Amino acid sequence: MAKHLKRTTLARNKKQLPILEKVTITDIAAEGKAIAKVDDLVIFIPFVAPGDVIDIQLTKKKHNYAEGKAIHFHEYSLLRETPFCEHFGICGGCQWQHLRYEEQIKYKQKQVIDNLTRIGKIDLGEILPIKGSIQTVAYRNKMEFAFCDKKWLTDEQIKSEQTFDKNNALGFHISGMFDKVLDIHKCWLQDDISNRIRLSIKDFCLSHEGYTFFNARTQDGYMRNLMIRISSAGGLMLVVVFKYEDEVLRTALLTHIAEQFPEITSLLYVINGKCNDTITDLDVITFKGNDYIIEEMEGLKFKIGPKSFYQTNSKQAYVLYKVARDFAMLTKNELVYDLYTGTGTIANFISHQAKQVIGIEYVPEAIEDAKYNSSLNNITNTLFFAGDMKDILTQDFINQYGRPDVIITDPPRVGMHKDVVDTILSAQPKRIVYVSCNPATQARDINLLSVKYEVCKVQPVDMFPHTQHVENVVLMKFKED
Repeated sequence: MAKHLKRTTLARNKKQLPILEKVTITDIAAEGKAIAKVDDLVIFIPFVAPGDVIDIQLTKKKHNYAEGKAIHFHEYSLLRETPFCEHFGICGGCQWQHLRYEEQIKYKQKQVIDNLTRIGKIDLGEILPIKGSIQTVAYRNKMEFAFCDKKWLTDEQIKSEQTFDKNNALGFHISGMFDKVLDIHKCWLQDDISNRIRLSIKDFCLSHEGYTFFNARTQDGYMRNLMIRISSAGGLMLVVVFKYEDEVLRTALLTHIAEQFPEITSLLYVINGKCNDTITDLDVITFKGNDYIIEEMEGLKFKIGPKSFYQTNSKQAYVLYKVARDFAMLTKNELVYDLYTGTGTIANFISHQAKQVIGIEYVPEAIEDAKYNSSLNNITNTLFFAGDMKDILTQDFINQYGRPDVIITDPPRVGMHKDVVDTILSAQPKRIVYVSCNPATQARDINLLSVKYEVCKVQPVDMFPHTQHVENVVLMKFKED
């Protein structure tokens, strides 16, 4: 491996960093970037594959690691795939399109095992092969897009010396730049109806007066965000977020959308005058149709509102929940606690195999949806509670509602609060089924639980093709004295 260093100027006022020539990429890191090693220096590089031989322009250098980018390829890896999206490498959403899918899931399996062994420091029991996604494109049921009057220009656009008199964009924020948006022509993550709706709205706004695009720095601009949700049962929800109310502009745009896309079953809007994009604390107003869509799974129906959490890959969610149910080993005699229940999807999904299921969730609207979903499916053995998990799941709560035989927990990426872990240890359920979208925090929590529990099975599930993200399900059993 050649290690000759050359000096180059990165940009004005930047410290000169070297180019490393003919370096072989050796592995993939947990964060999704690839890894190369030169002497004792570990280098992280995006959009390359193990087996590539490249010249690396270093962009950041610390004492024990560096970051860089590929500026020339000497050899291409046999693990490579031709990216199918015109925005690949700029958008940042699908960082692994250049890897064959069978390689993607291999590295996701490795990521899960590495995290559980390195952070969890425990015996993993039976490690099952990762379950790949049924669909690898158009698999997302929810997408969010941002309007911006500061379009991100690609290197090709800048080099072309074109005059860009229209600086408006509707697409995705550039990573690390809150005020820049990449204008998206075609996104492959959702059904193509999503692209047609987004482009139609953009064209309407650009061809009519008054529809200014949002500026995150000045907080000006009328058009702010879009959210599109598509259910496997045929529902289609569109939420348009405006900066302020203008009945004439709003009505004209929403009427145009309703006429152009009769497929939309839930056309909603939000007025968001805040300095952040979240709508969880805002009113969502129905312009046409229902204020929800229906998702179906194994004969069950689930109401999905604009603020509801639902796994973004519907087909793979069914795979994930079947794993959780199988791991729970229910015999219709168990009291089950479903922690971080969301809209009660898992709770209702397993209810027919349990004596009773108690779901706990932070978002009150989600709990109302969970209750509605039980009623919708004539399920009578569920109870749901809204509030902060560490405040609700206490010993007093367990004394009142009963000690769980099984706990299923599906926390956010940050994992479980230590108070929640301590309460679980105190409750001593026979089995814990831990579903996680972040194997690192899952490993940390499992390490804390290992004082009383042993890991019996590990099942990774790929929910997000072409990204480094992976779901993982772990079965833990109480250690008998």
